[in-house]
Amino acid sequence: MSQNTSNPHSRFSATGLRKGLYAITNGPRADLLEAARAALEGGAAMLQYRDKTHGPARRLREAHALATICEAFDVPLIINDDVELAQASGAAGVHLGEDDSGIRAARATLGADAIIGVSCYDSLQRAREAAAAGADYLAFGAFFPSTTKPGARRAKLDLLRDAREFGLPLVAIGGITAENGGSLIEAGTDFLAVVSALFGASDVRVAARQFAALFAPREKA
Repeated sequence: MSQNTSNPHSRFSATGLRKGLYAITNGPRADLLEAARAALEGGAAMLQYRDKTHGPARRLREAHALATICEAFDVPLIINDDVELAQASGAAGVHLGEDDSGIRAARATLGADAIIGVSCYDSLQRAREAAAAGADYLAFGAFFPSTTKPGARRAKLDLLRDAREFGLPLVAIGGITAENGGSLIEAGTDFLAVVSALFGASDVRVAARQFAALFAPREKA
């Protein structure tokens, strides 16, 4: 896989991110680019390319195309689990799970300007360790039953309140809908990470607008 030595998305930083909908793709799908664009048109504040299948050439093409689309909307693209793909595609950063490479290794590859997010599941201690290692945002969940990860560990709302002590943007994930997302925002999350309720919707653009609208009262406060 070829690599870019410069990152065209280095203008993004975790401290300057716009709060809101964190759209996570559910590929592979034939209309991936159209669906992603619809989510961005609906107001998504961040987009993650998540594709657990093989096919490195296809994934690189898709990630590069998504990076270009995100650049047009001034929204950062984050790559799920794949540091090399994040670098090669010119994405703004990477999201790391429990079994992925460490934060410091990812930082060494992607550079100081990259956005590195970490899944903390239901663990405040994991969040503390991730923050100390240089994570840019902390993700918790699942807060509700999830069709994407049916067996995911469950997190409680108090976890979001407690995690404010780390001073980093917080992401909530897991079974989130436009109906239950408000409770997570009230508890202190900065982003609602959504897969099925967004990319499984009959109209992705409308669904994105519904999620984005949940943040409007908070942004005006």
